Amino acid sequence: MRVSVIVTTYNNPSFLKKVLDGFSVQTRMPDEVLVADDGSGDDTRQLVEKFVKKVSFPVIHVWQEDNGFRLAKIRNRAIRRSSGDYIIVMDGDCVINRFFIADHEYLAEGGCFIQGKRVLVKKRAVSSFDCRRANSFLGLSSMALTGSLSNIHHLIRLPFNFTVKDRKLKGIKGCNMSFFRKDIEAVNGYNENFVGWGNEDSELACRFFKYGLTKKVHLFMAVCFHLWHRTNKQVSNGNRQLLLETAASTGYCCRNGLLKKH
Repeated sequence: MRVSVIVTTYNNPSFLKKVLDGFSVQTRMPDEVLVADDGSGDDTRQLVEKFVKKVSFPVIHVWQEDNGFRLAKIRNRAIRRSSGDYIIVMDGDCVINRFFIADHEYLAEGGCFIQGKRVLVKKRAVSSFDCRRANSFLGLSSMALTGSLSNIHHLIRLPFNFTVKDRKLKGIKGCNMSFFRKDIEAVNGYNENFVGWGNEDSELACRFFKYGLTKKVHLFMAVCFHLWHRTNKQVSNGNRQLLLETAASTGYCCRNGLLKKH
């Protein structure tokens, strides 16, 4: 199976470097990484160009003009540029351990999409946290004991059958999700009517459910480490309304997505 990884970013090259470095030590290398850039400046482009020279797999920088928060649009652009038949979507503030891609591939199952879990890295630990720390059991244990991490029940990797399946929107987070290409194409990708922060991932999951997919979650695999940062995240009334409209509808294919349907 060919696996494409899409990493979204916006003007945060220091975090993005920590994320990209994690791909170079995977037990299962990505077949390609696409940096889905929602309008960052030149320093992000330069970072990607340096990373390209360090790895053996293709790295593609997909950029769009900075015109507000347009996460759905840049993810669709990256999906169109990707070549994998399986796609992992993550954010540029989520550091991964060396099993991340292997875990998503192992959990992949027809009729499902994977919702990964995350451990939260607190403010005081962000500057020193990187992929080396994410791969150090002793280092993570020390951080857990000193209160530098939360959601620590996901820390221990247990590759056994701890999966839960449901069709609930609770727990949906677009920062760590994967699906088959045929499924994201069937629902026409992310809904680009979502502008501003929030609910585009839940709306996608809602359409996945209507299409017939089930959410699959493993409590101890496919875990990322979310780096603390200042946020001003408030879901707009428009985005809330779009989610409600999708939930009330019977269709699963958005009009303003990978393809523009009129």
